[in-house]
Amino acid sequence: MAKTYRTTLVRRIGNALFAPALKAGLVPPYALLTVVGRTSGQPRSTPVRVLTHEGWKYVVAPYGEVDWARNARAAGEVTLRRGRGTTAYAVVEVEAAEAGPVLKAYARVEPITRPYFDARPSDPPAAFAAEAGRHPVFRLERI
Repeated sequence: MAKTYRTTLVRRIGNALFAPALKAGLVPPYALLTVVGRTSGQPRSTPVRVLTHEGWKYVVAPYGEVDWARNARAAGEVTLRRGRGTTAYAVVEVEAAEAGPVLKAYARVEPITRPYFDARPSDPPAAFAAEAGRHPVFRLERI
């Protein structure tokens, strides 16, 4: 049974400490994702791993329907910052068939998120596709 994500004080502090390293460009393949809040209209930022899979760039919400994923879905675009470089992207939420192999690749490279999936890295992509409704996957397309 997959764990349920909880935003804890430790996690918030960790993200706050990680952000300056991302802004300095010190931790590829991670980036600082910024999206306009769907209710506040204010920019919201969070660290994410950018996954390249079969020539496309993706961001995955491995912890489920978190705020940044809901905001990205509503806004339709995000910016990613690495060091001094900032790039704007349109985000396209992908269907389960495309999400399955991406989620499998993500679980393989991000072991800290594995407890939040029922599927294991050794499972076929179809097992991850079955979980796609709980873990939004967005394809990034340059604006």
